Amino acid sequence: MSILTTASRPIDISSTDFWSEGSEKRRPEKLCVGLTYDLQAEYLARNYSPEETAELDSPETIDALEQSLRTLGYAPVRIGGIESLVGKLAAGERWDIVFNISEGMHGLGREAQIPALLDAYRIPYTFSDPLVLGITLHKGIAKHILKNLGIATPDFIVVKTLSDLDGHSLAFPLFVKPAAEGTGKGISSRSLVHNEGELRELCSDLLVEFRQPVLVETFLPGREFTVGVLGTGDRARALTPMEVVFQGESSGVVYSYETKKNYRELVEYSLVNGELGEACKDLALAAWRALGCRDGGRIDLRLDAENRPSFIEVNPLAGLHPVDSDLPILCRLSGISYEALIREIMTSALEREHNGKIVLHEF
Repeated sequence: MSILTTASRPIDISSTDFWSEGSEKRRPEKLCVGLTYDLQAEYLARNYSPEETAELDSPETIDALEQSLRTLGYAPVRIGGIESLVGKLAAGERWDIVFNISEGMHGLGREAQIPALLDAYRIPYTFSDPLVLGITLHKGIAKHILKNLGIATPDFIVVKTLSDLDGHSLAFPLFVKPAAEGTGKGISSRSLVHNEGELRELCSDLLVEFRQPVLVETFLPGREFTVGVLGTGDRARALTPMEVVFQGESSGVVYSYETKKNYRELVEYSLVNGELGEACKDLALAAWRALGCRDGGRIDLRLDAENRPSFIEVNPLAGLHPVDSDLPILCRLSGISYEALIREIMTSALEREHNGKIVLHEF
């Protein structure tokens, strides 16, 4: 049993009454849920490029989240990005919990900024804490941790300057991408390199363009999957893996920014069951728990030459566009509605906060 406490009475959040879509009289007091996010349109208006803002949110995402939370019995309140959050906190505004999908824009700690601020004000929030978001945004650091724990991941090096390539022992072909970007940013047909010249040229270009380290790893030639994970710690569960099947001219290998943007024409998705599906789920759960991720997200995997799954990267702030984002697509294929997805994320966050207890604020 998981309990929320108010000044007047306890609330069992695992009860049917709490989640019922029935009359208002059957629901407890509505929790005030702040929404933190970064609208892409706001940054485009500041002259950022579409690719620079590719990970940011659309109005459709915020509308869908707000509507789902309201349907589930919460009282959502839009906050916005970190600048808006700072202003509202300074003005004395508070929320029972914050549903945080803010990616941030600047620095290797950009995803950790809002959770760190909320920790300072002791306001609970969904998804992972600042430490986890900082570690996982840097793909090289996440891979160092998982490799040390014995979780399969391709051999790699992190390149901060071109001199880091001197004497490397990785065998070609290699795959090259920025160390701290998502949504396929910085990934293109050039990412698969076959010789030292291509490697140095691409690393040089990415270091200049993205102004961050570059991840160089052994290319895995097998099938590619993404695994949705819901929950936290021992209560986390992996959903049926979804294979990314490249179509037509994209049938090579690259799940790039352009491929994701045009996924309807270039990619087909299908669920993978059986022994391979279970092996992918086991690996995804092991990585999720090892990194300390919370509430919901995705783990990306790829098969090596012997058809063994390996960890590629983790997305602890997975996109939540109701139609186009991978996690909602995966859920839809598995028969999980968008509203049910949001409910599981909220349940996980509420259950772990304060050992299952949270005190409602007086507004």
